[in-house]
Amino acid sequence: MATFDFATETSRVSSRPAVAARVANTLSNIYRAWKNRRAFYRLGEMSDAELADIGLTRGDLHVAVDVPFGRDPTAILREIASDRVETIEDIARKVA
Repeated sequence: MATFDFATETSRVSSRPAVAARVANTLSNIYRAWKNRRAFYRLGEMSDAELADIGLTRGDLHVAVDVPFGRDPTAILREIASDRVETIEDIARKVA
């Protein structure tokens, strides 16, 4: 076996864990996206009063449902709710 043959074989063996890690990460991301979508769709089953308790409206759900599959719709809902809280606090400061 020449040195060149050994070097080629070594590089192929060392790339296998990297490929396996990428496949595992991809599968993990797909599972996480599926799980987040399930949680998001459960929010749609809540009443308007329950949604208001967590700072959301039914319209917020319609905005967040349009994101691509890979993005987390619950993250968008979190941004919407926190922006709404900040707006309400700003208005309360102006009144006080």
